[in-house]
Amino acid sequence: MDKATPAPRAVLFDAYGTLFDVYSVGLAAEQLFPGAGERLAQMWRDKQIEYSRLTSMSGRYQPFWTLTRAALQFSAERLGLALTAEAEQRLLNEYRHLSAFPENHAVLAALKQRGIRAGILSNGDPPMLASAVKSAGMAELLDPVLSVHATQRFKTDPAAYAIGPTALGLQAREILFVSSNGWDAIGATWYGFTTLWVNRAGLPLERLGTTPTRTGTSLRDVLDFFPS
Repeated sequence: MDKATPAPRAVLFDAYGTLFDVYSVGLAAEQLFPGAGERLAQMWRDKQIEYSRLTSMSGRYQPFWTLTRAALQFSAERLGLALTAEAEQRLLNEYRHLSAFPENHAVLAALKQRGIRAGILSNGDPPMLASAVKSAGMAELLDPVLSVHATQRFKTDPAAYAIGPTALGLQAREILFVSSNGWDAIGATWYGFTTLWVNRAGLPLERLGTTPTRTGTSLRDVLDFFPS
């Protein structure tokens, strides 16, 4: 850490894309729509985020699960795929139980061993997050699990990020915010968090004149902030 920046005292993780692989639904999508699974998974995610921004900016909040369903329906229609009720339900069930990235459990266990509190701050509404955390077997390693639902504002609205410092009783700069979404890492940096962008895909930095505190390629890079 920079000498002028205090070491963080807690960690908040983004959930979707950071702890849970949002593209793991692509396998089921490919089984349902051969040759189009990857495109459907990608468009579904992009439209989900677009809807979150549109509703938040317009003051017309809808729960993230509602937007997730709507984004799936739009994406299937846009790609010319016949989304039956059964296929929709199967894909939504997959989304409730997304695969966790392989290093997650070991990193979270190491943080707990080092006495570092680790939680989630996510756009997901509470039932979504509860299902995902339980399915991944990480319920004992993540506290608190914070949803933006109470604010009716999605990230990157400052009101969404403000939930973290309030819940933890810490200043934003004392909290390490971790996201694999470049836009989220930038928004969290603007808010005042110490930030780690987990750039698994090797994407370019967003051209907005802001750089996260650090950039890594795996959740394991979180541990560099907390030497054992």
